[in-house]
Amino acid sequence: MAKALADLGALIRELPSAVAGQPPAATKAKAAPAAAAAPKGASAKAAPAAPAAEAPFDPELERKYGLVRSVGEECVAEPELRNLLQKKPNFVLYDGFEPSGRMHIAQGIYKAMNVNKCTAAGGTFVFWVADWFALMNDKMGGDLERIKTVGQYLIQVWTAAGMDMTRVKFLWSSEEICKHALPYWTQALDIGRKFSVARIMKCCQIMGRKEGTLTAAQILYPIMQCTDIFFLKADVCQLGVDQRKVNMLAREYCDAAGIKLKPIILSHHMLYGLKEGQQKMSKSDADSAIFMEDSAHDVKRKLDQAHCPTQEAEEGEGKVPEEESMQLVTDRLKNPCLDYVQHVLFSVPTASFSAGGTTYSSFAAVREAFLQGSLSEADLKAGLVLAVNGLLEPVRSHFNTDAEAKRILGLITGWMAEPKGARRTPLRRLDAAAEIGRAHV
Repeated sequence: MAKALADLGALIRELPSAVAGQPPAATKAKAAPAAAAAPKGASAKAAPAAPAAEAPFDPELERKYGLVRSVGEECVAEPELRNLLQKKPNFVLYDGFEPSGRMHIAQGIYKAMNVNKCTAAGGTFVFWVADWFALMNDKMGGDLERIKTVGQYLIQVWTAAGMDMTRVKFLWSSEEICKHALPYWTQALDIGRKFSVARIMKCCQIMGRKEGTLTAAQILYPIMQCTDIFFLKADVCQLGVDQRKVNMLAREYCDAAGIKLKPIILSHHMLYGLKEGQQKMSKSDADSAIFMEDSAHDVKRKLDQAHCPTQEAEEGEGKVPEEESMQLVTDRLKNPCLDYVQHVLFSVPTASFSAGGTTYSSFAAVREAFLQGSLSEADLKAGLVLAVNGLLEPVRSHFNTDAEAKRILGLITGWMAEPKGARRTPLRRLDAAAEIGRAHV
């Protein structure tokens, strides 16, 4: 398992077409039967048009479609994705991330796997390093220089984790917006005037904020994030389910602005937090997630104490309000350990999972064995600890042996340990923003 992520590209290329997805027999192209000639003297009526012959099965297209589609828990819309892959081999995907502290396994390993699948299908993946957005959301105390340092740390983690950087680009929002201010803000203003404040406020979930707590700057956040999609000329928005609302706003904007080709939304699953009732991981709660440089001891400690139910909840029990839910697929078990097995370990093509003396070749087999009792909680967790530590070891090694990586991590760890009040540095925040402006005059 330690080499699984690094070998992902090779595994993908060897993936049989059956994994990528074969069309059902009914969809294979058939020759349309010739229309019967009308009898002589019959009234002249327009014969019904023969149905258009469907395109022949293209195994390479299906391979690419299967790879990209497997990344998302939801795709809006699948016919558009298939059409994009057929007509634009060099398509562009984007994800934006706030540099806001240490990286957890969902943002690290899971994201690296998803990016590698997309680029193996021919896509170029653009990471929008949203330093200005982190500033608006008051991350790292609103200190832009600290935010930029965290951005460099994230790139170090992804590189060490095995992300194939061949078709990956990193763009910093502060630099790109300043360099291209006219088109960016013209687009942002047009988006802003197409929607009511109430509609924009519905997107506040993307920041992890509730409506009553938003600052005026944070109300700009959804408008700017929507602008990013068009500014970056993204064909596919490949973000988490928690960002779905603003991505749908971009599609609504296309309707309002008369734009024919809408961005495709490919929303990946949000991993549960390790504690009971946690819809997703939290960087502010170190025990809610496995972080990318966690020691082997910390990984074992966190997973050993993780919530691990064996029975599904009753209908309606523990139901989360729809506007706060991070899940698009109904899951009444909500077991974070099984969630890791499914979405982290089995995201690798041809993966297997060993636990309790048995090797499983599919997540369904693991889940069934666990629910039936043939796989105990202790054995499940022991196997998970071993597999997760194998995935994290290259990252740990990098941060232990690379001097610059070690220095950056030390800074961030120290900043994260500061009391929240001590992180507020409004003068430095304004000075840093002014420096960026002067650099691009």
